[in-house]
Amino acid sequence: QVQLAESGGGLVQAGESLRLSCAASGRVFSTYAMAWFRRAPGKEREIVGRISRNGGATYYGDSVKGRFTISRDNGKKMVYLQMNSLKPEDTAVYYCAARNGISSGYEYEYDYWGQGTQVTVSS
Repeated sequence: QVQLAESGGGLVQAGESLRLSCAASGRVFSTYAMAWFRRAPGKEREIVGRISRNGGATYYGDSVKGRFTISRDNGKKMVYLQMNSLKPEDTAVYYCAARNGISSGYEYEYDYWGQGTQVTVSS
């Protein structure tokens, strides 16, 4: 069992940056691939990016490539999402998710989810 808790959301202006954190507790964190998803108002949840178990590989959704960066610290059981050059269309609830095994781009393959943190970007 893994418990996840996101933090760091808030209200920012377009062009600014924000860093989200996800704290994990429970079993051995390094065996879990991690991902960030988001759900914008009126839209389905979509993947923002994912990171492999050792942090050596990352993948990003097309809408955030070049602006967002995922990282992890297995010793601290933390995952981060650095968001730069934020746009109003980045407004969403952001979720941290964990999967035991290799990373995946599919929402249904993630076993554990946090409660989400709201990010609002004003124009």
